[in-house]
Amino acid sequence: MDSGNHDSGNRFGDLEISDPRTMRALAHPVRLAILERLQRHGPATASRLSPHVGATPSVTSWHLRHLAGFGLVRDAEGGTDRRERRWAAVARGFRFETPEDEEGRSAAQVLTGEMFARNADLPLRWLTDTAPGLEPEWTRLAGASNTRIVVTADELAALKDALEELIAPYVVREPDDRPPGSRDVRLLTYALPEGAGNEGDDTDAPE
Repeated sequence: MDSGNHDSGNRFGDLEISDPRTMRALAHPVRLAILERLQRHGPATASRLSPHVGATPSVTSWHLRHLAGFGLVRDAEGGTDRRERRWAAVARGFRFETPEDEEGRSAAQVLTGEMFARNADLPLRWLTDTAPGLEPEWTRLAGASNTRIVVTADELAALKDALEELIAPYVVREPDDRPPGSRDVRLLTYALPEGAGNEGDDTDAPE
């Protein structure tokens, strides 16, 4: 199957998805969970993935084959256990842009919705499960911000590019290059432009 994906030239080494069919294939909570698990923890079998993705081994295996058909996962290299297939993500992450055609916009919206839903309770889970056990130096650095900025479309594109350039060295850092004391940090970013006609609509702005 032609996945409509292509090798990435972006700084993170992400797989770039352009085909609406691939977007819709990935827009499923179990498939997103499978891909995230493989990207974060490396190759695994359907049985090992099953407890972490909310599906039985047989259903997980079906989803893996579906993802493979769209070029999102592949057979893992160097597998020694032939009794069960080991899978690997094809890239450390993925990205997509909203196409201009109606089918593409619809598919991108569905995938974006699933990704938003998957991350919706992540901050609260972190607050209850992880934050209480953090050392003071990490607690001080954790948190969230909700900042309104005023930009043109070109300025927003430039800002996102500059942010990507800034964090790229930490995204692509290999395990052997991790300095002592480092740990994984989830950096959530959302760019949510407001609709036309809402310029200056701020009840807190001075008169």
